[in-house]
Amino acid sequence: MKTKETSELQGFEHFGGRAWILLAIAFGGTIAVSGLLDVFLGGVRLGFVVPVLNEPATVARMLYLVSIVAGGLIIGFLGLKELVVERRFSVEFLMTVAAFGAAYLGFLFEATTVLFLYTVAEYFEGHIQDRAVKTIEGLSKFIPEKASVITDGSETVVDVKDVRPEMHIIVRPGERIALDGTVTKGYSSVDESLVTGESVPVSKKAGDCVYAGTINSSGLLEVTVSKGSEDTLVSRIARLVVESRKRKASIERFVDRFARVYVPIVIGLAAFSAFAVPELTGGSFSTWLYRSLILLVVSCPSAFVISVPATIFAAVTVAAGKGVLVKGGVYMEKLAKVKAVVFDKTGTLTLGQPVVNDVDSVVKSDERALQYAAALEQFSKHPLAETIVKKAKEENLDYSDLRVEGVEETPGKGVSGFVEGIHVVVGNMELMKQHDCNCEQISETYENEKHTAVCVSMDKTAVASYCVMDDVRRDAAQAVEELKESGIHAVMLTGDKKEIADDIGKKLGIDEVHAELFPEDKLRILSQVKKKYGSVAMVGDGVNDAPALAESDVGIAMGGSKVDVTLESADIVLTRNELSQVPYLIRLGNKTMGVAKQNITASLAVKIVLGGLGLFGLIPLWFTVASGDDGLTLLLLLNTLRLAHVKN
Repeated sequence: MKTKETSELQGFEHFGGRAWILLAIAFGGTIAVSGLLDVFLGGVRLGFVVPVLNEPATVARMLYLVSIVAGGLIIGFLGLKELVVERRFSVEFLMTVAAFGAAYLGFLFEATTVLFLYTVAEYFEGHIQDRAVKTIEGLSKFIPEKASVITDGSETVVDVKDVRPEMHIIVRPGERIALDGTVTKGYSSVDESLVTGESVPVSKKAGDCVYAGTINSSGLLEVTVSKGSEDTLVSRIARLVVESRKRKASIERFVDRFARVYVPIVIGLAAFSAFAVPELTGGSFSTWLYRSLILLVVSCPSAFVISVPATIFAAVTVAAGKGVLVKGGVYMEKLAKVKAVVFDKTGTLTLGQPVVNDVDSVVKSDERALQYAAALEQFSKHPLAETIVKKAKEENLDYSDLRVEGVEETPGKGVSGFVEGIHVVVGNMELMKQHDCNCEQISETYENEKHTAVCVSMDKTAVASYCVMDDVRRDAAQAVEELKESGIHAVMLTGDKKEIADDIGKKLGIDEVHAELFPEDKLRILSQVKKKYGSVAMVGDGVNDAPALAESDVGIAMGGSKVDVTLESADIVLTRNELSQVPYLIRLGNKTMGVAKQNITASLAVKIVLGGLGLFGLIPLWFTVASGDDGLTLLLLLNTLRLAHVKN
């Protein structure tokens, strides 16, 4: 699953991690041996071994030069390549100039140390950043390579790459599910922590979705495959996290633009210090050349160029490990600016699984009314329609053989049509009035109650009304409370009745409630909320709320069973389907941008101080590498690890 994007994160993995470790060890050994010979063995002659090695100082210089050439060729090649091909001055170019400049002046220890420290730092930078990438790439290791396919009643074990959609596979207890699909037969509990981060197993029965890499805990399952091996949810999640690096936050783009201008200016200042200052002040050329090399090393922009995208990418990876899929660093930055969170009601603040709580029948028996209503509602995907269909099935009413014609769905109101030649309308009171239905008794009964009334009329006469209620999510109140404690305003938009919306809003502590809205009304209210508060995040189910999610600054979709669909329709997906992840996201976004700004500030401050000290000759060249750039970069990257401790 490795891509070009992942390899860019791996520092000097161009030449292999082990090669760089060996090179770093060789540098360290060279410096140690050279220093010992140079300092402690000044009186020992080695000419009896090799005549040319007549003085320890000669041995030291030769070892220094070998080390400089070995490291300088690789680093210099990378720097020259970026200068010629991409027409920009890279960190490798600056390091090469500094190292060979120091060697030219006779500072062999400093030149070797520059390359040694830079090599070690680059390796560990790549290692720290690569941990995040390997965490995501490692997901593919949990996908079985084989699957048990059922063909003509017989079971055959085949490679998962050869399994196509609509094929049937068998998953035994304790096995990982090989491919995404829908349970056809069987009942079991499945550990979906690989996808959602939640360790509690989820019950699965016929009709439920299952995902590749998750573990079948107990029963035998027969699964109808819905996705090929390259399109499984886990594979798409991995690609999504890696590709999220392409969607840069504005702070990342600022750093990139700054670096393009900054590096040429630094090279110009270094050249001025080396060649112009000695002429103007009468100072020593070698002294000012050495100081200009220090300025080059100190001014290398890798610390803030690398640390900011690494910080944001680390945040995206940490979120993915907790069941939150963020499509790019730009959304992490936007989360830090959010001042209001707008919630859809049905399926977001509530479970989205309303049930019939009470029945008011005008006629003696409502069975025919329910049967005809279900015959119409079976063509609608609205949660209330599904509730009526579910109620009919619970009452063992068969509507499959009824003749249904002219079905027309009115968004936000209901469905109408002809069943066995009878004009049937199922929906709210507005739809009843629109079709001139006589529903006075129903209207008087349910007008002021805090629930949804689904009315049924046959040939313009009311026959029944169903009281439908939808419970709120168990973590909704806590999520809203945490947002408000953070200074975030909570707003609810719904097409439901005002009485119902106000009741739920009061229970959850919602600041603003807007009810009885059509899809276009939601967009209008959302625009008003943005003008009032500024940056706004919208939380919805990812399918019905797609326009509102797109209009918001950050669209957050509840995943649930539709997680593979919502990957395409939102900026952020909550695969656990828990609202408690919303305040967590806000905290993570704030922490991420805080760490990124800390890294930039610390980097520039240290460089300014060390640059000034270097120009006055108060620090040596090797020290600037250890503390001014590579050492600082390592510290800044370690600072990003604090993101893993943001409380969820």
